[in-house]
Amino acid sequence: MTPHPTPFLGLPEGQSDLAAARVVVVPYGYEGGVSYGKGTAGAPAAVIEASQYLELYDEVLDEEPCRVGIATLAQPEIPDDPQAMLDTLEQTVAPLLDREKFVVVVGGDHSITTGYVRALARHNADFGILQLDAHADLRDSYEGSPFSHACSMARIREMTDRTLQIGIRSMSVEEAQRIKDEDLALCTMHRYRKGNFDLEAELAQLPEKLFITVDVDVFDWSVITSTGTPEPGGMLWDEAMDILETVFHTKTVIGFDVVELAHRDHDPNSAFATAKLIYKMIGMRFAGKEGA
Repeated sequence: MTPHPTPFLGLPEGQSDLAAARVVVVPYGYEGGVSYGKGTAGAPAAVIEASQYLELYDEVLDEEPCRVGIATLAQPEIPDDPQAMLDTLEQTVAPLLDREKFVVVVGGDHSITTGYVRALARHNADFGILQLDAHADLRDSYEGSPFSHACSMARIREMTDRTLQIGIRSMSVEEAQRIKDEDLALCTMHRYRKGNFDLEAELAQLPEKLFITVDVDVFDWSVITSTGTPEPGGMLWDEAMDILETVFHTKTVIGFDVVELAHRDHDPNSAFATAKLIYKMIGMRFAGKEGA
């Protein structure tokens, strides 16, 4: 496995060496599944570049989460064919899981998540999925492709039906009907803001092990502006941190990805916020547990 020439956070060799690191960041800038705005192909590089300017100390956790060791891989060659693309990501992640690494995949559009989940399914008999997203992503096919980013949760639910979706504020009538017919665990942003969503009760219905997939369009535009399918009315930073803190405190998170940032030269803020989100999540996972 080839190390990235510029590690996430710009960590020195002692903290970014693959052999010793507990966490491995995998950039995967595929955008063959997008349907509107472009830019996800350049997002991982933008996030890694922005991460060089983050403070390593977390004022909430009162520690430097990077002390667990965070290695960064060079982006593998990504095929254009969507099935081959998913195979490549699965084959990249699986050996890292064999080595008991905690893998963070930086996308790329949301269609890539299926490849990561396939690798997890080879290593975990029972786990759930938490999706933070503006979109339900439950279409069986979109624009003629079952591998569109609009189908990511439909593909994931073919592997596990233990899912929870939060922040949703855009869906088709067919997706809405599926949610009703299958009684899917889903919280719209409207419901969340009305205060009638019990996160802890919903988490209790999921397995102990949990994978988190974050589509950055879950956020309000004041937090992250540049994404391919923007929706108004998203989560504020502190709302998302509250949700994630509860999740990491309640469940054993076995991995996560962050997808759908659209790199745009005029907007460095969105890449910086995404880099900070990733570091915050790593910190929540390993806070006080340097050897965990």
